[in-house]
Amino acid sequence: MKLSIVIPAFNECGKIGGDVEAACEFLQRNGFQGEIIVADDGSKDATTDEAKKVGEKYRNRVNVKVILNQQHNGKGYAVRSGIQQATGDYVMFADSGSCVPFDNALRGLELLKADKCDIAHGSRRLARAHLIKDQGPYRHICSALFHWFVTRIMKLPTQLTDTQCGFKIYRGDVARLLYGKCVTDGFMFDIEIIRRAINQHYRIAEFPIDWTCDPDSRLSPTRSFWRIFSELLKIRKAT
Repeated sequence: MKLSIVIPAFNECGKIGGDVEAACEFLQRNGFQGEIIVADDGSKDATTDEAKKVGEKYRNRVNVKVILNQQHNGKGYAVRSGIQQATGDYVMFADSGSCVPFDNALRGLELLKADKCDIAHGSRRLARAHLIKDQGPYRHICSALFHWFVTRIMKLPTQLTDTQCGFKIYRGDVARLLYGKCVTDGFMFDIEIIRRAINQHYRIAEFPIDWTCDPDSRLSPTRSFWRIFSELLKIRKAT
């Protein structure tokens, strides 16, 4: 089994080294063949240099690849650029900052290998999820409103509890197919991928995660409202 881990990053020089190290250790600890792809979305800091420096440390054991987009396009673009270069039997992406320990991926891989789904989503909302450091009440309210909106307006399955969790695993062929068609460059790419997956009759399952809130979030629900809304309109039209 080969696992590709894609880590999107934008100005994450203070975190990316720890992310790459944690991902490398995860692959080695579990005896997985694999690769780590850091998709740097036009960072203005030393994100790429830090990722390469840690990757060099593991070069004889794990294949670490760094993609540098010359301009900042958005998280969806970064994830897509990484997944399009992934060669694994299974492909996952994980947000920078190690909010979810990589060992949590074993739960999703178990579902995929047992053929219980084609896509496995980490979820912070399931009963067995462990929130080490939770969001504040404002973000909880915004999250609840967003979930209500997308399940009704975007017609997503109501059983999906956490569409925006940045910890998802796919069958490799499914990931490459869906992301090859994705047109959303911004934060709402998850919604487009889910809609495309449903249209293609792929099965989505969730698994509980251990999660620590990263206060350094790049998405502000209020400042980004119109950008989010326009992306969702674009997704509805495209899918």
